[in-house]
Amino acid sequence: MPGVRRASGVHRRSATWWVAAVNGARTGTTRHRGAHLGDFTVQPRMLVICGWALLVGGAGAVAALALLRLIGLVTNAVFYQRWSTSLVAPGLEHRPWWLVLGAPVLGGLVIGAMARYGSEKIRGHGMPEAIEAILTGGSRVEPRVAVLKPVSAAISIGTGGPFGAEGPTIMTGGAIGSILAQALRLSADERKTLLVSGAAAGMAATFNSPLAAVLLAVELLLFEWRPRSFVPVVAAVGVSTVVRGFLLGTAPIFPVSAAGLHVAPAVDVLCVVAGLLGGALAVAATWLVYRAEDGFARLPFHWMW
Repeated sequence: MPGVRRASGVHRRSATWWVAAVNGARTGTTRHRGAHLGDFTVQPRMLVICGWALLVGGAGAVAALALLRLIGLVTNAVFYQRWSTSLVAPGLEHRPWWLVLGAPVLGGLVIGAMARYGSEKIRGHGMPEAIEAILTGGSRVEPRVAVLKPVSAAISIGTGGPFGAEGPTIMTGGAIGSILAQALRLSADERKTLLVSGAAAGMAATFNSPLAAVLLAVELLLFEWRPRSFVPVVAAVGVSTVVRGFLLGTAPIFPVSAAGLHVAPAVDVLCVVAGLLGGALAVAATWLVYRAEDGFARLPFHWMW
């Protein structure tokens, strides 16, 4: 997908920033920042931000619904030539050439044009862009990103691209929170809180996973655990989960039956082996992604292609 290099660059920059902060804390250069992060006082202003976070949570659930419907619409139109928003798998009909060579290539060209002439912020899978907006952009996201990101994601996934909805819905929900905060002329910290509230709300609504959404928000986006930011995020996720129940139902996305579950000791050992292999695979896959990005960056034509 166009712009993967940009996404990984944000990963690298955010990792560098985090290492610098840790090293600075050891030498005392971030003492003021440490005191700021250790401030757990709560003021009435938090209730105001919580009120806006509730609105952002509901909007995040609606955005998640819109993204899923768009994915279904593009998939049905491209692979089955019908008007439907139901989520179906591409390639159920026997046309392998279109599944492998036709649809993904056309989808990639459309997304490349959208990124070049619309907004480069839609490049990448969403999470690195949200981190970049927080760390380097004052938690400001352009309004057009809230429109272009879910559309480009729907085209990418709907034309057979091997991508998921988590990154786009995080970026879209975050854009909603950021746009509202900018309209209200809130401070940078409050903008970050609403951006993260929208991102977590979008993830919770898409996957019906409120707890995972909150933990992801704290670990990857907030970089802190203060009540003034944590409570609004939890409020947004709670509203998003409730609204999601009315829009998409409350059934688990990946149901697993636990009836008669019995794990033998030998299975536990195999799970350890699988975990070790999975970790090694993750390292290898990351290395390959970086090498592929570097190779594509050296090609003698515009990144859109």
